[in-house]
Amino acid sequence: MSQNCSLNELNPGETAVVKELKTRGSIRRRLLDIGLVKDTKIECVGKSPAGDPAAFLIRGAVIAIRSEDMKDIVVRI
Repeated sequence: MSQNCSLNELNPGETAVVKELKTRGSIRRRLLDIGLVKDTKIECVGKSPAGDPAAFLIRGAVIAIRSEDMKDIVVRI
């Protein structure tokens, strides 16, 4: 059964689909520019030892995202 959660709940090796960006301003524009749009598949490929930032595979590129930005990205697992 699938469920919605924030991106920071994804563990390494898990995949999800982007459902909504709740971010505003310049960070929203940056996330959209790297291809983080609705229905995009995203995979967590690793987290730093402290858990911030985490690395995600998005459209063939690995992108690091800070936890304060991940909490505003809604995904479906």
